[in-house]
Amino acid sequence: MTAADRQNADGFERGVLDAGALPALIDVLHGDGYTVIAPTLQENTIVYDEIADTCDLPAGLGDEQDAGRYRVHDRGDAEFFGFAVGPRSWKRWLFPPRHQLWSARRTEDGFDVREASVAGERFAFLGVRACEIHAMGIQDKVFLEGVHVEELYARRRRDALVIAVNCSTPSGTCFCASMNTGPKADAGYDLALTEILTADRHDFLVEAESERGRALAGLLPLRPADSADLKAAQAVSNRAAEKMGRSLNTKGVKDLLQENPEHPHWAEVAERCLSCGNCTNVCPTCFCSTTEEVTTLDGAETQHERVWDTCFSLDFSYLQGTIVRGDTRARYRQWLTHKFANWFDQFDTSGCVGCGRCVTWCPVGIDVTAEIPAFRETVEDVQ
Repeated sequence: MTAADRQNADGFERGVLDAGALPALIDVLHGDGYTVIAPTLQENTIVYDEIADTCDLPAGLGDEQDAGRYRVHDRGDAEFFGFAVGPRSWKRWLFPPRHQLWSARRTEDGFDVREASVAGERFAFLGVRACEIHAMGIQDKVFLEGVHVEELYARRRRDALVIAVNCSTPSGTCFCASMNTGPKADAGYDLALTEILTADRHDFLVEAESERGRALAGLLPLRPADSADLKAAQAVSNRAAEKMGRSLNTKGVKDLLQENPEHPHWAEVAERCLSCGNCTNVCPTCFCSTTEEVTTLDGAETQHERVWDTCFSLDFSYLQGTIVRGDTRARYRQWLTHKFANWFDQFDTSGCVGCGRCVTWCPVGIDVTAEIPAFRETVEDVQ
């Protein structure tokens, strides 16, 4: 049992943490044996990675995002989380892009096959946005529900501590408000922070949802929150909702896409799409994978690894000697229809959380919030 679990913090709901005391949160997490994953600056991009202390956070930095465009800029203030999501998502740690399943070594009697052990590392995710919490919930449906449970995901998800940060500054490609997934976290976290930065204050409203979160809050130097603190925090979320960079009318999208597989707009998008798979690599809900053999040159040893896959690759639809989706038009149709339509049939939810990553990181700037309305506007003309 960790120190946080032993702490008696029954009854805690919310408090206020001075921004200068944020290092105390990271110290507590490290003291409880967590590897802290949080936003940090690498190669002029704000990404999630392991951090040692608050000096690693991109304080005072913001980002500019549009279709096919990403830039980091100086905000001119000291806000710790004044930016939107970057190209990495938390699935990189819950469902790693490359994971060894088993290995084999040639012996005199044949082969010695060994199943890979499941790593027991405990992660504390600091800076999780509301849309990303919803993405975790979607992947929970994929990996934890049903007959076959993904063991590595289950173990890491169970041990992960989720510390949300309610968005203050959405990007130009965010549309979580349209998907009802943000900008304020409503569930699925242990602690939620709302950063309040004005001329006369810089602190965080801290709210706990789980027992682990309440125990963690009990170890922090918090003061009780009053009505003024709650009002200030709500204003942060309200402003973020008003500044959403994109919007999408989701009414009837499932039927729209499923009932129009031969719509000419599929070909129009395919003329621009590179089939590079960037959209699936940055997506926090995509879960497709394949396996690869990594063998030594002498053939004495091999490792069987699971790696991320994408429905934009030719081999993804290889079936009995035939490429089922042999052109970009078919592959893009598969991706968009699965994400916004077929996902409901499989998992009773959309596969999109409105984070906008697929828009920002598409090399040619293909924008789902523009492509879906294009179907809607012209479907009557082609029926």
